[in-house]
Amino acid sequence: MRQIKPVLRPAHSAGKASQTGATLVIGLIMIVLITLVVISAFTLSSSNLKSVGNMQVREEAVAAANQAVERLIGSNFTSALGTQTFMVDIDKNGVDDYSVVVGMPNCARAAAASEAAPSDVELPVTMSTGRTWNTDWDISATVTDARSGAAVTVRQGVRVLLTQTQRDTACPGV
Repeated sequence: MRQIKPVLRPAHSAGKASQTGATLVIGLIMIVLITLVVISAFTLSSSNLKSVGNMQVREEAVAAANQAVERLIGSNFTSALGTQTFMVDIDKNGVDDYSVVVGMPNCARAAAASEAAPSDVELPVTMSTGRTWNTDWDISATVTDARSGAAVTVRQGVRVLLTQTQRDTACPGV
């Protein structure tokens, strides 16, 4: 009798033909997915950076407008009414960063100081002679940044105590 010897084949050789290249395809899919995640993260961070930059420019423009309004209020603006332009160096490096146009102040209201709410402020003798007026002013400042195109308008109200003559000149119709 002849003895038949079984032929032993390795276990992995049976499916070898069907698995050829599967690892490569899965690897390529994973690389594509990781690339998409990286690209979307980069795009998101770039748009966030632009948003933060725009917010910074806007806040600087508002600060420049407020600084220009404060300069106007600190001057005797009621004696020379008109539109004024102020150059503002917001970062204090010696170079003007913003040009602020402050429109002509508008006298919105005038009330005799005796009719207005009582004040704890004692007026100097030069202002207490004759009638004095509490005048309310509306001031508008516009900033346009040429680099970014940002445009900001700031409105502020201020009350100024005027003499009768100053009131007649600055607020004639009120």
